[in-house]
Amino acid sequence: MPRTVSLSILSGCALGVALFSLTVLAQQSQTVRQGVFTEAQAGRGQAIYKTQCSSCHGEMLEGRLGPPLAGDNFIADWDKQPLSELAGKIRNTMPQNNPGKLSGQQTADILAYILQVGKFPAGRAELAADEAALKQITWPAGNGAPPKPALNAAQALSFPPAGNLAQVMRGILFPSSNILFTVQSVDPGAPTTPVEGAVSPGGFNWVIWGGGIYKGWELVDYAAVALAESAPLMLTPGRRCENGKPVPINDPEWVKFTLELAEAGKAAYKAAQSRNQEAVSDITNQVADSCLNCHQVYRDRRGGVLNPSDPSNKAARCVKQ
Repeated sequence: MPRTVSLSILSGCALGVALFSLTVLAQQSQTVRQGVFTEAQAGRGQAIYKTQCSSCHGEMLEGRLGPPLAGDNFIADWDKQPLSELAGKIRNTMPQNNPGKLSGQQTADILAYILQVGKFPAGRAELAADEAALKQITWPAGNGAPPKPALNAAQALSFPPAGNLAQVMRGILFPSSNILFTVQSVDPGAPTTPVEGAVSPGGFNWVIWGGGIYKGWELVDYAAVALAESAPLMLTPGRRCENGKPVPINDPEWVKFTLELAEAGKAAYKAAQSRNQEAVSDITNQVADSCLNCHQVYRDRRGGVLNPSDPSNKAARCVKQ
């Protein structure tokens, strides 16, 4: 005999499911326009900001030594990204003279103040400090900033190149990529202890010139940015390879490999903001692949047959192998 279920029970169940669905939806999709912080929390954040952030980012978040934290360009930089990305950057890399000092709650309070200055509305509940909650809150589309031009070889730097491709590779890309590869075996955040009586290697080199200026994660950031910004250098009209052949800037494969390296640099920089050795180590595979893909086509002799008089295949570089 079929079971009979009262209409009131069914209605109650349906209402419960509907309310549950709405609750889950609210937890999963919010923007900073929906009142995700309180005025009191923003007040706490302002006090922390003044002591920890204002000397670099300005009293009114207008930017000083560091970039602005308000305005159309700032919002465009975080276009539709979850609030957890900015929270992670603040928590892991700020303040610059003592990164990692701020707690999760202090970071959330600073975020609330940034949102208040950005004229986003306050609400009834405080902005949560945990990453999972912040991932559910996104920035709006950055429509107020001028659009960023698409990369095009014909629109690259207008002044003539100063060096050949090998010099650009060895002066910028090679040292920068190897800094990132070093993260696989050395934690940039680990404390370093100078060795007494250590003798510096002879001759002019990176260690002697600048070994004590930039250290740890800061150096990893700079290396990642160098790769991320490399595309215009690789696509500069008129640049030649070491052998005098023109760099194939109009070859679709060259453009593809160039953009892949730049994207790998961006991914490395984003991973470095977590100040997590494993996260950056994982991205170095993407960096290595982007280098290898290009080298196999434009640099290395296929088949592994070397010319004794030209073991590094310089004569054929910049030409598809």
